[in-house]
Amino acid sequence: MGMEHPVSLNLRVRGLEHSATLAINQRSSELQALGREIHRLGLGQSPFPVPPSVIASLREHAEVKDYLDVRGLGSLRDSVARFHQRRDGVSISAEQVLVGPGSKELLFLLQLAFYGDILVPTPCWVSYTPQARILGRKVRTIPTRFEDRWQLTPEHFARICDSDRDRHRPRLLVLNYPANPHGLSYTEDELQGLADVARHYGVILLSDEIYGELRFDGDHRSVARYYPEGTIISSGLSKWCGAGGWRLGTFSFPAELRTLRESMTSVASETFTSVSAPIQYAAITAFDFGPEIEGYVSSARDILARLADFCFRRLSNAGIRIHPCEGGFYLFLDFGPIQDALRDRNINDSDTLCERLLEETGVATLPGRRFERPDDELSLRMAFVDFDGEAAMQALAQLGEGGLPADLASPVNEGFVRTHCASVCTAMDKIESWVHEMTSATTGPSRRDVAA
Repeated sequence: MGMEHPVSLNLRVRGLEHSATLAINQRSSELQALGREIHRLGLGQSPFPVPPSVIASLREHAEVKDYLDVRGLGSLRDSVARFHQRRDGVSISAEQVLVGPGSKELLFLLQLAFYGDILVPTPCWVSYTPQARILGRKVRTIPTRFEDRWQLTPEHFARICDSDRDRHRPRLLVLNYPANPHGLSYTEDELQGLADVARHYGVILLSDEIYGELRFDGDHRSVARYYPEGTIISSGLSKWCGAGGWRLGTFSFPAELRTLRESMTSVASETFTSVSAPIQYAAITAFDFGPEIEGYVSSARDILARLADFCFRRLSNAGIRIHPCEGGFYLFLDFGPIQDALRDRNINDSDTLCERLLEETGVATLPGRRFERPDDELSLRMAFVDFDGEAAMQALAQLGEGGLPADLASPVNEGFVRTHCASVCTAMDKIESWVHEMTSATTGPSRRDVAA
């Protein structure tokens, strides 16, 4: 093998790490190949199968091979517009929709086309800020607090906007709810407050609502209801339709942002050209949201809500600070209350926390640092998706009309998740035991006290 040829790299990509979610997925696979029992709570991939009617539509259109309109198939854009009209109560036409190979790619093109500052509340999804930095955009992370449910409050948002000399400089705020990494959503009053601040300062909102259909109470609301002229809604097939690997995302723009939409379309024409034709046809079935899709999403919510409650109760019992998940399949854990016990074992940052948890329990998670939290904050994200979603859905269907009890903490619900989400439940048991072992070992004087 010859020597590597010297290459001059763009300064913006030098030292750029692989996406954290993909990296932990690969690491988990490698450890499993070595015979380790690994509980894969790192990558946030839907555990549920693609609905049968959507797969049937894909098969039906498998022979379609021509390039489609760069904006997306007209009938699909019409279906997406109706979806948002029905769910969000906003006036959107097919002309205002742009289809891309995943909402991740559309976000990248948005930041390329938009010239201004990017505001991102943290903890946030792992790719928001790396994309901005690749493009050389000024990104301002806005740390949030556990006490505020990891959410950006309207008051905090207003202070951020008011603190700049140029109070009306071009800015784009990224909102994500129910959120990756913590599963929490905004109340109607909070959305109205954020909308009022954005309108006052002329801030564009990118409302990443990819998990909207997985809000457990089924009452997802878009901030576009309150700020329709300045909100771009992001959605796609990856989370509520179980089709992450199909790579289809959508952006729905207000008419007032036509120039931005057209600029993104021009860039798309020079990059990805168009999304896979068969997948676009299949996506129409998903976004049309007939009875089968409604039943599918309802079952997914039921299962995830019960599993989320089980995880929350077990982790809370271990002394970890955590908020109950309201939608999607994520929990954000704050180990601050047991930081002395952790630091007695030389666990002083989130990277070490996750590495030791993986090595000592086999539970794969992601460190809070990857979600733009401080290096020394002892936090992590887990995606409670390591189970067979298809089998769980079938078991739920066999329960009949009564289904599972409304009381999430009932023994029947716990029995269901222990049977059909066994790896996740075992991971909770292991984390709880791991924490109790550490805290019980430090009930006396800590090693640091003795050393002092």
